[in-house]
Order: sequence, then structure tokens, then C-alpha cells
Amino acid sequence: MALFNHLLIPVATENDARATCAALQPHLDDIERVTAIHVIEKAGGGIDKAPLGKRQQDSREILALVESLIAPTVEVETKIVYGTDLVETIFDAAVDANAEAVAFQARGGSRITRLLSGDTTSKLVTDPGVPVISLPKQSE
Repeated sequence: MALFNHLLIPVATENDARATCAALQPHLDDIERVTAIHVIEKAGGGIDKAPLGKRQQDSREILALVESLIAPTVEVETKIVYGTDLVETIFDAAVDANAEAVAFQARGGSRITRLLSGDTTSKLVTDPGVPVISLPKQSE
């Protein structure tokens, strides 16, 4: 019996979606359901990164990729979520979906890149709202 039957996976880009799905692939026989989300970060009163319509279309494409990669093996629900705090939005989505854990693959980057970007990985594992699973990087 699997420890977690329902996982939430946040995906940021097509490359991230491919890497996350590849890392999750060996474990799909033990999972019943995956909720894949893409967070559209709102600027909270500031200027958004791109027009909302473009960001929504990109989100749909990223989530469709996730579905095409793992849906034959496991039930997949996809959802676009919006928020100003990425980590808080991910945990809120996990609670809303009744996911038992959040599974993600940490993206690389130098210390300065992580510092400037807010180091989402560190925030995800420091004070999680639900259990967090860090998926291993797949060898080339």
C-alpha cells in the first residue's frame, strides 16, 4: 500500500513539467491520483509579468503536457491557481484538492539566484502545510 495516494505537483514551465513527471514516473503504480497545478503569480498591485491571457494559455499548455505524460497511468486533475505568494498558493491548492502531500523537483541555480528569487524550495520544506516530497533528479 502506498504512503500517499493523492499528490499535488506544482509545475512552472514545460521543462519543469517534463522533469517532474519523469521523476514521478517510477512511483506512479503506488499513486491513485495527481493534481497538477500551475501558479500564475499576481503582482499584488504591481505590474504583472505578462498579459493574463498569455499566461493562462501558457498554463493550459503546461498542464496539458503533464496530463499527456502521466494520465495513461494515473488519474490526473489539472488546475490553474492564482496568488501573490507562490508557496502559500501551493499549500492552499493542496488543502483545497485534499492532497496528502506536495511532490516537486527542486530546480537548480546558484546561491545568488536562489537568494534573488526567494528560494522557493527552501520555503516549501521549512514550514509545510502538508507533507512535502522532494523528487530526485533523473539521470540523463
